[in-house]
Amino acid sequence: MAEPASKPLLTNPKHVIAAYLVLVFALSSIFWYIIVVRPPFAVDTGLLRYSSSLLMWCPAVAAIATRLYFQRNLDGFGFKIGELKWWLLAIVIPVAVGLVMFGTAWVTGTAPFLSDKAAAMLALPQGVITALCLSIVLATGEEIGWRGLLVPELGRFTTFTWIAIISAFIWFCWHLPLMLAGVYGDGSAYSIVMFFISMIGGSTLFAWIRLRSGSIFTAALLHGFWNYSIEKFYPALTATTEAGSAMLGEFGWFALLISIVIGLLFWHLRYMLPTMPKPEGGL
Repeated sequence: MAEPASKPLLTNPKHVIAAYLVLVFALSSIFWYIIVVRPPFAVDTGLLRYSSSLLMWCPAVAAIATRLYFQRNLDGFGFKIGELKWWLLAIVIPVAVGLVMFGTAWVTGTAPFLSDKAAAMLALPQGVITALCLSIVLATGEEIGWRGLLVPELGRFTTFTWIAIISAFIWFCWHLPLMLAGVYGDGSAYSIVMFFISMIGGSTLFAWIRLRSGSIFTAALLHGFWNYSIEKFYPALTATTEAGSAMLGEFGWFALLISIVIGLLFWHLRYMLPTMPKPEGGL
């Protein structure tokens, strides 16, 4: 369903972004605390069990509250279907990236393929479908914030290159508390630096598909399929080895290399995007 036409935005995008960042980091800090400290009240109420999921929806809650405060409506998020080709691209990219990444490890013997695990997963496809749908739902919470509000607002006063870099830095900072605590990744300086560089390429791709398609749902699909493919599906089919651990997953060196390639590719394709900046909004 297409978004209704609205008057040009009269808000200052820098003020909108500043308010959004204060709110999203304030809300997220509640769940960072619960995840890292594991306070008794959270364990007793079962809140710890769902804190990661609630954390991923903090960007959406903060973005919706920010939009309503500044605009009194929800225009600008990209709540429209868009063209099917962008949905297909959003699905194909993470599936293909995961296959190339893990397939290389299988073929070279770096991390062998587990045929018995593959057979078990194929025997119960409903489990795969359920896990994938959950991944997309959780990713949607992040994307409504990062690509639904942050990216379009950045596009009102800067170029695509800076949209990719600034959104990558903010997205990275949001992950950083859990990384430093060793909850997400191993907490080492090496993994943090690798992840940050990878996020620049990833943010370039995510911003590109959001702006090119005009739909937040393409970014949500891309994010959901990426998380499930790289963190769950392919790892379940792969034996754990020391060399494989260094190569595979979000913190592996292969992810860094492929993110750089993807980032450069979609940065080159920035000529396909709507003209920016658009001070009146409308991205």
